[in-house]
Amino acid sequence: MLDIYILDMLALGLLLLSVTVFSGWIKRLPLSYALIYLAVGVLIGPYGLKLVLVRPDANFLERLTELVVIISLFSGGIKMNRPLKFWAWQTTARLIGFLMPISIVGIAIVGKLFLGLDWGAAILLGAILAPTDPVLASEVQLSHVEDKDELRFGLTSEGGLNDALAFPFVYFGLYALKDSNVNNWIYDWLLIDLIWAIAAGIGMGIVVASAIVWVEKQLHRVRPVDELMHDFIALSIILLAYSLTEVINGYGFVAVFVAGMTVRRSYSRDSERTESQLRLTERVEKLLEVGTILLLGSLLRIEPSLRFAGDTLIVAGFLLLIIRPLGTWISTIGSNFHTSKRLLMGWFGIRGVGSVYYLTYAMGKGLEGETGEKIAWIVFLTLVISVILHGISATPLMNWYESRLQKRRVILKGDRP
Repeated sequence: MLDIYILDMLALGLLLLSVTVFSGWIKRLPLSYALIYLAVGVLIGPYGLKLVLVRPDANFLERLTELVVIISLFSGGIKMNRPLKFWAWQTTARLIGFLMPISIVGIAIVGKLFLGLDWGAAILLGAILAPTDPVLASEVQLSHVEDKDELRFGLTSEGGLNDALAFPFVYFGLYALKDSNVNNWIYDWLLIDLIWAIAAGIGMGIVVASAIVWVEKQLHRVRPVDELMHDFIALSIILLAYSLTEVINGYGFVAVFVAGMTVRRSYSRDSERTESQLRLTERVEKLLEVGTILLLGSLLRIEPSLRFAGDTLIVAGFLLLIIRPLGTWISTIGSNFHTSKRLLMGWFGIRGVGSVYYLTYAMGKGLEGETGEKIAWIVFLTLVISVILHGISATPLMNWYESRLQKRRVILKGDRP
């Protein structure tokens, strides 16, 4: 009898080969890669071929998703091709400053009124589900470092920053879950978990990335780095920025996103260098994404899925069909966005790996028991619903959007004298 490990390697090899050689056809279908990985994960799980029978603990999932997210955040930071001027970041400011709080509060209210959660657990659920995903949303995000499209820029910067800035609200929910008397912990939360941790993340992201780039440039003058190894500098920046920031109790997610932005600005005269580092990090991210989504698909279980299906449909329905679209519309009032862009931005609030990370992190910090199980399955099943709905709709909707842009360009060129 063949070893299950060997069969797992065979299945993974066949999956990678298939999505690679058929990628030209897959890109034209109303399917995302994440949806394919999820389906294969279910197929190789206990209800299919039984190739993956283990159930990894929360700590393993936390570390795996943490690694995927920090690499994705760095890639998103490198793509931030705007000057550090307020006018250039208005869309991002609206989505982070208005939409994310609206999403957290909206989900919390749904959790309190419809699911019977106490306010601490409801706020925690909102904080876990509010961030959009920087990992699974490649179809709707910036495709390269020179992409200037405002819709893609808004979704990319939102996915990077709200995945990083959700942490204070996760802590808020954890504090409230343990102690309903806000006065006992609100000042610590404000000073340490909000102000200090965000400031430390921004500062360390700039300092670490700038220092590494400076050292690399100085050494390059003496003896150039081996071309084969050169892009690994990006991975070293990710790991060092994240770990050093966490050492001083800052938000490492913020640090790696800022580090990506800093690297782009540091290599502003060498776009090929930036593009090369982006290609490497995106390839590593895609490999990790395959393993993560396959694993999540194999973890689906019928009994708890049916038990929490009603609660999940309530949360996912409100989040994807009401809270996100309405919150986006409110957040973009007064902007120059056309109706189509506002509608697309409201729909593409893709949930994914970032939410799994925050869930497993919260489980390691005291989220447990019946409440923990309920929140865990609601988050997991909402992710599955998002992967299915957004995976099916992303390609046709973005093709429609691109065709509209192309028609407008043709019309504008035709109007020129």
